[in-house]
Parts: sequence; structure tokens; C-alpha cells
Amino acid sequence: MTSAQVDKGQDGSQATAVADAGTAGEGYQRALGARQIQMIAIGGAIGTGLFLGAGKAIAKAGPSLILAYAIAGLVIFFIMRALGELLMYRPVSGSFSEYAREFIGPFAGFVTGWTYWLFWVVTGITEVTAAAQYMTFWFDIPQWVSALIFTIILYGVNLISVKLFGELEFWFSMVKVTAIVGMILICAGILTLGFSDAGDTASVTHLWADGGFFPHGISGTLMTLQIVMFAFLAVELVGVTAGESKDPKTVLPKAINTVPWRIAVFYVGALIMILSVVPWTEFQPGISPFVAAFQKMGLGVGAGIVNFVVLTAALSSCNSGMYSTGRMLRDLALNGQGPKFFTKLTKSGTPLVGTTFSAALMLVGVWINYQWPGDAFTYVVSFATISGMWAWIMILVCQIRYRGLADRGMLPQSTFRAPGAPYTSVFALAFIGMVIVMMGVDKDARVSLYCAPLWAAILGVSYLVLKARNPENKAFAKN
Repeated sequence: MTSAQVDKGQDGSQATAVADAGTAGEGYQRALGARQIQMIAIGGAIGTGLFLGAGKAIAKAGPSLILAYAIAGLVIFFIMRALGELLMYRPVSGSFSEYAREFIGPFAGFVTGWTYWLFWVVTGITEVTAAAQYMTFWFDIPQWVSALIFTIILYGVNLISVKLFGELEFWFSMVKVTAIVGMILICAGILTLGFSDAGDTASVTHLWADGGFFPHGISGTLMTLQIVMFAFLAVELVGVTAGESKDPKTVLPKAINTVPWRIAVFYVGALIMILSVVPWTEFQPGISPFVAAFQKMGLGVGAGIVNFVVLTAALSSCNSGMYSTGRMLRDLALNGQGPKFFTKLTKSGTPLVGTTFSAALMLVGVWINYQWPGDAFTYVVSFATISGMWAWIMILVCQIRYRGLADRGMLPQSTFRAPGAPYTSVFALAFIGMVIVMMGVDKDARVSLYCAPLWAAILGVSYLVLKARNPENKAFAKN
């Protein structure tokens, strides 16, 4: 712990002082308002995992995928409330590595920062891969060409100010939210009024009549958990925006508390409607269930519109990825755990060097699309899931450590305590552990577990080298 954190007491003014100390000197512009943060939080969980990955998950689990999303969504809420408790204690940009550094140790902060950076690089590749697949709906062009064009365009977008980034993400998210709500309303109309080609056969009985609610058994549902958890990756993005929020102590709790209804409407509600209108047996892996549903309804124009929406969703997530990577690299550099040139900011407060470096690595996605256009999404999703879940694990462990210290009076109490913690945090950790086991069983997802030890070895060696070169650096000193 820092001396400032140890010296502060438990009253509200002192807690605020800790938070202010955590964000002072970062150099960012607090330009993200409540409206933007809310939509970033809502849109962060609506992307490729739902629009494209759900197609494969439906084929594996059938209607029971609804239950998988509901249970996983509850776990996500526990994670977000744990993050919220930490953010109200000390809202900082690069929060995950900061908390790991404070509550576990310098090596944990180093691993968390670089792993979360890698997660967003890989996720960027995932999203640009999905976007390239969506383009084939209209044009017969190679996936790698679309992936290259999108990567270059989004890099250009990320050279703008954070305020404009927030505004773009607001409208990106608005498009996604409007599309899902529209889909739900159309499906509800078909179920009640019977219009479109699917009107005669649409029925909620499809949820259990075509092979049962668990057509492939419980095991089939469990095998979709890594796809389901991938769909929720990026909900923690609000933690990265903490250092650039105008009023984090007011805005962030409100954004986090929207998690339950977001999941209930956009995941559970949307899937119930789609699988009631179109039997689950008619969906195929690699094809967006939203696009496929409109095609089955005979609404060709609607399918084109939805394809545009899911394209927007993928590009939005990739855009958020470029935003996150630059901030995470700068946080590492500021703490002496990354090259100093990553600390440089433009006049508009953008970490240009870190964003440029990350965007260059995202071009690897172009090569992946060139080499394996059919399997690219599956490979990249698996690795993104395991690296992204590391951040969740660190959030939960840090919240447990923080709560223990705060309850003993060694740190100020958070103004946004996680209900049921630490038990809910322990439950969430156990659930993530089960997902990792399921990934080991799944031959397609297993490749990510093979890569994890290699990445850990690279980080371990890098940490020792940096520590040997900078023995006096406080970033490598134990708390």
C-alpha cells in the first residue's frame, strides 16, 4: 500500500482524498460525461459474442443457452459490483493493474496490465475478423482485405480526443441497443399477430419442443460457457474510463447498476424472442442468429439492416479496444513496468504511441484472416476469453483483499460496497474456474490454454529483466 492510503482514515472526505490522489497527475482530460459513460457501459457488453458467437452456442446448447446467459450474467454482476467497490475507493485509469499492484504485489500488477493489454489487442483482432465476415453478406471480397481496411480506419478514429471518442461510442452503442430492442419488438409482434413467413410456425413451444430445453444435455450447455463468457468481456471497460470521467463517483455506480437489466433484456430477452420465432435447429455456427432470424422470417431488407448493425457493433468493440490498449500501456509505463515512450500524450490527451503500437499488432488479424478465414474467429475468441478472464480474477481477488483491509480500519470504506461480498466474489471465482476447466475439455478452446503458459513465461522473464535493470524502481518493491 502507498503511504497516502495507509494514513487516511475512514470518513468520506478522507476517502475522497485517496481517490483524488490516485488520479492526480495522470494527464488525461476528464471529458467523458454521464450520458457517454452509460452508453459505453451498455454497449460494451453488446458485440461479437452476442451477434456472431451466439450462432455457434445455439447449435451446441439449443434453448438452454438462455439459462447459460442468465447464470453467467449473475456472475458478471458480482464482478462488476466488486469492481465498483474498488473504483469508488480509488478511481484511476488502468485500474485493474493498479489494484493488482496495490493489493497483491508488483508482479501481479505487471502481469495484469500486460495481459489486459493483450486481451484488447486479441479482441480487436476478433472484432475486425467478425466485421470482415459480416462484409461477405453484401460483397464477395476476401476477409483479409476488409480486415485491413477496418483496422486502418479505426486507428485513425482513435487519434481524436477522448471527448469525441466518447461521443462516437455513444452513437455506436445507441445503434446496437436500438437494433436489439427492435428485434425483440418484431419477434413479439410475430408471436402475437402472426405476420411474416415465420408467423404460422412461431411459438414459445420451440423453447422445449425441438429436442427439449437441453437437447444436448447439461454437458452441451456447459461447453458453451466460454462462448457465453466471451460475450460479456468488455463490461469492465468502465473501469478503464474512470480516469477520464467527469464525475466518477456519481456516474460509475449508475453505469454498473444497469448490468442486471442489460443482461435480462439484451441477452436473455433477445434469445427468448429469437428462439421462439425460429427453431434453434435452423441456426448455424458462424452465422449471426440475428441475421439468420430475419432471413427465416422472409424479411430480406431487415436482414441487411441487422447485418449493418452487427457490423457497427464489431467495429465499435474494436474501437474501444484501441482506446483501452493505449491507456493500459501508459499506466504500465508510468509505473516503470513498460517503455517510457508510452507515457507520451498528444495535446488532446491521447496516448498516441501506445495506441499506434497496439494498432500495428492488430494487423496480425489481417494475416490470420488471410491464412485461416474459416477458423479465425474460433481461434481468436478462445485466446481472448482466457486473457480477459484474468482481469476478472484480479478484480475479485483485489476486492476480497480490499474489503478485509477496509473492515479492519486499515483503508477507507468504499461508498459503493458490493452486496454479499466476499461470498459473491468467491462464488464468481469458482464459476470462472469451472469455465477454464470447460475450455480445457473443448478441443477448439484448448489452444488458448496452451498459449497461456507461454505468455506467463514471457511475462516472468520480462519482469525479472526489468527488475534487474531498475533495482531502485519502486514499481518492483513489495507493498
